[in-house]
Amino acid sequence: MSLRIVDNPASSPPQKLAAAKPAVPARNPGFALDLDWVGRIRMNRSALERRAGSIGARRTVKKDWQAAWLLRAITLMDLTTLNSDDTPGRVERLCAKARHPVRQDILEGLGVAELKIQPAAVCVYHAFVSTAVGALEGTGIPVAAVSTAFPHGLAPLDTKLREIEESVAAGAKEIDIVIERQMVLNGDWQALYDQIRAFRAACGDAHIKTILGTGELATLNNVAKASLVCMLAGADFIKTSTGKEKVNATLPTSLAMIRMIRWFAEETGVEIGYKPAGGISSAKTALDYMALMKEELGTHWLEPHLFRFGASSLLTDIERQLEHGLTGHYAADYRQPMV
Repeated sequence: MSLRIVDNPASSPPQKLAAAKPAVPARNPGFALDLDWVGRIRMNRSALERRAGSIGARRTVKKDWQAAWLLRAITLMDLTTLNSDDTPGRVERLCAKARHPVRQDILEGLGVAELKIQPAAVCVYHAFVSTAVGALEGTGIPVAAVSTAFPHGLAPLDTKLREIEESVAAGAKEIDIVIERQMVLNGDWQALYDQIRAFRAACGDAHIKTILGTGELATLNNVAKASLVCMLAGADFIKTSTGKEKVNATLPTSLAMIRMIRWFAEETGVEIGYKPAGGISSAKTALDYMALMKEELGTHWLEPHLFRFGASSLLTDIERQLEHGLTGHYAADYRQPMV
């Protein structure tokens, strides 16, 4: 396997790369809607695709450095189950995996058994928030709830606000809301802004991630404009997809969103998090996204309060790659059961 990073791997020890630094996320206070700023946004698809394509041509990282990056990827993960056949038992098993995401013998073999390697959050439907909160008690791992009529977002506003409030009351510390794509397609930026402001208020102290559904927004200009409007409205994270669209996270789309995060930080001084979701199931793909973040925003953004993977099967492949690094052999998936 060939995984790539973009700087000199000798710049910091593997243990430092593997362990995410604890940080208290600062809230985005929100700003007035600036339609002039929105109107100035232009995305060059060809240039973004060329730039994103260059990520796969970087130097490889191997052995200890590869393991360190993969361990860091686990700490950036929202471990997720969002299936129509979810049950309390499945959610409890997912939370058990979150408590111990990598087998102890692998951690000991890598010499990192003392590090606290855990995912950034566990993400579930509202119906299972209380189950997850109970199963994760004492771990410090927050529960994220998808909300606002996920995945389509087409429900009355009062219904969506009540769902947010009930998830927060049940113990969710993060709320992943989904926008109404029609507002973007119609260029109704005021309506989108007003709705995100209402969602942000309903979240209270819980952090809000706005899911754009980028595969359904038609153009990268729409993706970039929706990203800015959500950030102006107070989003703490912008997220690509629900994972239910035909096209989910891609590197060119991610680059468009990341560029808006950088521009927003330059103009306001506020750092916004980024979460690609949907279709990120291999360790190699995860490392490409991490390399993109590092190049565009710096190592500082490779921490849980500013970058997350929305993933369900990614952890299994990472664990298989870590075991391969120790033994030289790939284990069967059942050796790293998820749920």
